[in-house]
Amino acid sequence: MNLLGIDLGSSSVKASVIDGESGNCLATAFYPKDEMKIIAKKPGWAEQEPETWWINLKAAIADCTKQMGEKKNSIGAIGISYQMHGLVTIDKNFKVIRPSIIWCDGRAVEYGEKAFTGIGRDFCLSHLLNSPGNFTATKLAWVKKNEPELYEKIHKVMLPGDYIALRMTGVPLTTFSGLSEGIFWDFQENKVSKELMDFFGFDQSLLADPVASFSSQGNLIKTTAAELGLPYGIPVSYRAGDQPNNALSLNVLEPGEIAATAGTSGVIYGVTDKKKHEPQSRVNTFLHVNHSAASPRSGVLLCISGTGILNSWLRRNTGNTLSYNDMNDLADKINPGSDGLAILPFGNGSERMLGNRNVGARIIGLTFNTHTNAHLFRAAQEGIVFSIRYGLDIMKETGIIPSVIRAGAANMFQSQIFREALSCITGTEILLYNTDGSVGAARGAGIGCGYYKSVKEAFAGLKTVGVTQPDKSKTAEYEEAYIKWNTFLKSI
Repeated sequence: MNLLGIDLGSSSVKASVIDGESGNCLATAFYPKDEMKIIAKKPGWAEQEPETWWINLKAAIADCTKQMGEKKNSIGAIGISYQMHGLVTIDKNFKVIRPSIIWCDGRAVEYGEKAFTGIGRDFCLSHLLNSPGNFTATKLAWVKKNEPELYEKIHKVMLPGDYIALRMTGVPLTTFSGLSEGIFWDFQENKVSKELMDFFGFDQSLLADPVASFSSQGNLIKTTAAELGLPYGIPVSYRAGDQPNNALSLNVLEPGEIAATAGTSGVIYGVTDKKKHEPQSRVNTFLHVNHSAASPRSGVLLCISGTGILNSWLRRNTGNTLSYNDMNDLADKINPGSDGLAILPFGNGSERMLGNRNVGARIIGLTFNTHTNAHLFRAAQEGIVFSIRYGLDIMKETGIIPSVIRAGAANMFQSQIFREALSCITGTEILLYNTDGSVGAARGAGIGCGYYKSVKEAFAGLKTVGVTQPDKSKTAEYEEAYIKWNTFLKSI
């Protein structure tokens, strides 16, 4: 059997087909080839049209099936990974009511702060393991307050991956992990939080019924099968937010294991079996994909919203003629510390680890007679790495102390400078693997439909493709640069 994985990001939609037996990737494609548009009607807002996701999903799948020819008919299950925390609203006819308010939109921060106080700080941290923050529940509260005529039309509230699955199966469902991702879940009571729903005045009927992340979640309907060029009736058997799914793709499923990504946003994700919270709720805890009542598993997530998007901004605005490899080559000519140039990469909305503040990006210490584009490229990568280090120090309060970081060989982890700086400043070994979110979703589909007899069998094809150890000769330089960077951050 071949397995199809979909990874719905905010920049693109990627599809991959793997051979279930070997785990080898048979076809892969992503669309669009530049980046999907993010609608920002006001500063701090970020929306996307779900139909745009669907158009690019169709293009990515069509590209894969073209690569496979008749072998496309052996695709036997579908897994879905998606950008987390987004709000999709549909009416009774399953039509989208308004554009999706996506993960990096900051308009609902004040609603989360009011709920944190109104429901009670102690209750939120002990039961939700988070403050309500700027997640799906508070985005819905914003719609209820500011667009009451649209709110009244809502039949179901969905996450981006729930909506994609609905288009495929015709069945509106979510997952237990997804409910926790939206901050609807009470970890102590193991059910939707009555206190949160009551505070915001939400009817529980707005939430789709939850299923396990690994399970049969509906079958591909005839019209959609024809639209996608896939076999009719195959199951959607896995769905998860992009960060839990990234952890799955790296076989990070047990307490103490750590996964990382550095795409548009940067994330460190550690698995625990404890119900612990960080006192200031600067990192977040969600049910992991393999959570069960008998074997509790949660993921502690550190997110830096401004990561790869900083690198892409620099590329677009420094001539737009350089490739990322060109930028890395130039940055490599500059010593650690970037000759005193520092960048705070927080230009993509509110930052959870900074107390939901939107401080903006900053370029500090720029000297016209010294610094060049090469310094900017290096300082950007170092600023992202230093942000991760800052967040890891916060995560230690929840018991997440990494010695090894696992990541896919993609996005900023393709940069030797980025890996070196991260390894040196955190003192960790970095292991890269031949996987990504779409391949992980494909493996998840194989687990969910029962094709794999065990999780171990699902990861037989996972291979290490790179190792980075801390360079002790450079650690002191990075540490000195980090101290200066941290001083800048604390001053704003």
